[in-house]
Amino acid sequence: MTNPYDIGLDRNPANFQPLTPLTFLERAATVFPDLKAVIHGDLRLKYGDLYKRCRQLGSTLSSLGLGRGDTVSAMLLNTPAMIEAHYGVPMCQAVLHSLNTRLDAATIAFQLDHAESKVLIADIALLPQIREALSLAKAQPKLVVYDDPVYRGPRTDYTEIEYESFVAAGDPAYGWLMPNDEWDAISINYTSGTTGDPKGVVYHHRGAYLLAQGNALTASMKKHAVYLWTLPMFHCNGWCFPWTLSAISGTHVCLREVRAADIWAAILDHRVSHMCGAPIVMSLVVSGKPADAALDYDIEFFTAAAPPPEAVLAAMKDAGFNVTHLYGLTETYGPSVVNDWDACWDSLDGAKQASLKARQGVRYLALEALDVVDPKTMTPVPRDGETIGEVVFRGNVVMKGYFKNEPASKSAFAGGWFHSGDLGVIHPDNYIQLKDRSKDIIISGGENISSIEVEDALYKHPAVASVAVVAMAHEKWGETPCAFIEFVDGKKASIDELRDWCRQRLAGYKIPGDFRFEPIPKTSTGKIQKYALRQRLAEQSKD
Repeated sequence: MTNPYDIGLDRNPANFQPLTPLTFLERAATVFPDLKAVIHGDLRLKYGDLYKRCRQLGSTLSSLGLGRGDTVSAMLLNTPAMIEAHYGVPMCQAVLHSLNTRLDAATIAFQLDHAESKVLIADIALLPQIREALSLAKAQPKLVVYDDPVYRGPRTDYTEIEYESFVAAGDPAYGWLMPNDEWDAISINYTSGTTGDPKGVVYHHRGAYLLAQGNALTASMKKHAVYLWTLPMFHCNGWCFPWTLSAISGTHVCLREVRAADIWAAILDHRVSHMCGAPIVMSLVVSGKPADAALDYDIEFFTAAAPPPEAVLAAMKDAGFNVTHLYGLTETYGPSVVNDWDACWDSLDGAKQASLKARQGVRYLALEALDVVDPKTMTPVPRDGETIGEVVFRGNVVMKGYFKNEPASKSAFAGGWFHSGDLGVIHPDNYIQLKDRSKDIIISGGENISSIEVEDALYKHPAVASVAVVAMAHEKWGETPCAFIEFVDGKKASIDELRDWCRQRLAGYKIPGDFRFEPIPKTSTGKIQKYALRQRLAEQSKD
């Protein structure tokens, strides 16, 4: 039957335009051209000027023949050039590929080749590893060097074109291009390497538009908020916050490096209202707080990865920060689940509040569906906070798929859901809580042990700064937990003390069979690389 509301009511340019976050910058520049958009050292860039520079970048890229589906790579720190790349690159319909600044040369070369990079914009401080990567890569993108005036470290000579000259060659009135379709790719991000198998995750304009707005709503960001860049912009496109700030006509405060003194100077000088970062950033903030620093307002701080320990949450609160726990994956544009705080929890004691904050939470407004299911039957698990299943996502802020990896894409989307690979429970109030990655579950004597549960118990010990629990081969039980531990500076604990600590908090079969006081490998965004620990154990067992 024909829907009468479809007759003669077709899509046309007047009533349908592709959604893209590029329009956020156009609007901010039109409405608030003289508003401060970017702060970086002595630089103060207004929205009108930021818009012109992004158009110039897009124009120059277009003049080189770049267009729809071409890749522009950026290996940049949290600087104005990285903000401009988030707009200028897609303005000519090209795709932005943000490189992790701590990658080794071989991995950089792999990504440049896999993404088929045509242009590479790189920070001057990173030129040595870039040159090594280019010597290994088949792709030979045009190299553009960002010679940041704020940089004070060792300099590398270069003959390639400098970023400012590259931008200046473009037309500030460039008529930038809307995407042909909002499903067109806007960026490609490679998975962090916690699994040892990086894949190219493709984002589309529609998803970036929706999550950028979702950030503003979730973070309660007022118009003209001030955001400090302590989260790497290369990580899931900075969780889409480079686009969020234009949506609210806010101010980016850039930091080349995340250091306590620089963080606090920026907070006090610019009245920062919002920050994001891994738990390690929180530790920097509380440990590096100047004695005379007193805030007369609360700063909203958003963190992901492992749940923050109770002591860190308390210290952040005392320092003037309200911490909110987020959860997501590279495949969901970064965070798409939030631990929305219920005001009725305010009266609870610190331990109970910390327990509630440790839960991952409920879906973002921009995500259509979130559930915990039995991975074999795809049926939802009981909402009892105990039955473990796989966390699955569905909606417009889920990736297009994995670039040039159709089998992996089909597997990830099996059953009409995105399979996270994370195992968790769902509570009666519909808040989800992670229990483990599917590959990190430890099976000891036929019993499943959540490595996260064991880690949570150890994190409560006052001497433990960081902990990672993985499976270790056991002659009798098949597997047993092995805990790798890093201590708080100036504190120690013996194996017997830690074993007794666990015994008071865990069932006997969950107590680690071994404790290793060794450095824990992490990605640049603070994620623990458990696969590397498993490899370490496997190699040690051969000796």
